Amino acid sequence: MSNTSPTALLLNVGHAMDHLFLLIFATAVSAIAAEWGMVWQDLMPYTVGAFVLFGLGSLPAGRLGDLWGRRAMMVVFFLGLGAAGLLVAGAQRPWQLALALTIMGAFASIYHPVGIPMIVQNSTRPGFTIGLNGLAGNLGIAVAAVLTGFLVQRVGWRMAFAVPAALAMACGVVFALVVPREEMAPARKPRRSVELPPSIMMRIFFVMTLAAVSGSMIFNFTTNGNNQLLAERLRGLVEDPAKLGLLLALVYTVASFAQIVVGRLIDRYPLKTVYLPIVAAQVPLFLLAANAQGWALYGIVLVFMVFVFGAIPFIDAMIVQYVDDRMRSRVAGMRLAVSFGVSALAVYLLGPTVKAAGFTTLLLVMAAISASTTLFVSLLPGRVPTAATAAATAPAG
Repeated sequence: MSNTSPTALLLNVGHAMDHLFLLIFATAVSAIAAEWGMVWQDLMPYTVGAFVLFGLGSLPAGRLGDLWGRRAMMVVFFLGLGAAGLLVAGAQRPWQLALALTIMGAFASIYHPVGIPMIVQNSTRPGFTIGLNGLAGNLGIAVAAVLTGFLVQRVGWRMAFAVPAALAMACGVVFALVVPREEMAPARKPRRSVELPPSIMMRIFFVMTLAAVSGSMIFNFTTNGNNQLLAERLRGLVEDPAKLGLLLALVYTVASFAQIVVGRLIDRYPLKTVYLPIVAAQVPLFLLAANAQGWALYGIVLVFMVFVFGAIPFIDAMIVQYVDDRMRSRVAGMRLAVSFGVSALAVYLLGPTVKAAGFTTLLLVMAAISASTTLFVSLLPGRVPTAATAAATAPAG
């Protein structure tokens, strides 16, 4: 699939929307809390259901993607995400907000196990394709920060959910009209891969799962906490929520381009060679951020987000390299269910942790998590035969 085809463009837009929807709440939480007479730290746990379903929903989504079809599941993704956004916009009580966010998480769970395997089908440069797709996803995070800040300030937090909801539903209609129907479900295709020794496969899946869990925790801690971190540490320098959102969007936009560089490197070098220094670099950066203030903190946040976003493509690249396309959605669903399910704990603990111990303690915890990820990645084997290699060398027919 060409990276400029209508299908690829819509899939990249879908990745942007997936992350945008999940981060609207993190940017709007202060405004919602103010309207309901609460503090933002006490409201953050209400979003845990969204992230739990974002993980657990990957299991049935991946299975349906392989056995039913990825195109149909993507239509469900767009339309369902939009409908859930409208439910959030209409919430009148905290429990209604929690329920609507949980439904949103269920539909958001479709994208990663379905959309990413769909976009790398027949790709000659899977690393670059994953990097470009990751860039699109993280630009969605950047858009969430600036768009939500703008809409909250101008028309209120409810429209911050309603406007993206309308866009998502429009994309679902376009996807259904433009993207060709699949000739057969992925699970029915003939197998074209190399069988690796069971010991190597177990080692790869072990590392994949542990690194995915720790990496997802770092991703959720940062993307859900950065807005409040900057608000606290830039107090007296930046007070306008829209300007704060713009500063955060700049961080995410710059950091997102790291995935393009990483994607190119993945196509040329063994995963371990590229992955290890990227996760190791996060440790000293989180330690530096722990006690930094003002613009120095902002600069450190920009740098550590480059490495946080730069680490994102690796798990998907491992699945593409070592898993046949017939079952990629199911394997992706299993690893996402574990990693996102566990990392939902990060979202649940974010508010209470900051309220009790402050951002300094949170950043020290993130440094420890990144050190654990570095240890996990060091267990990854070197260059081994891959599914992509087999597909390129297998005889036709």
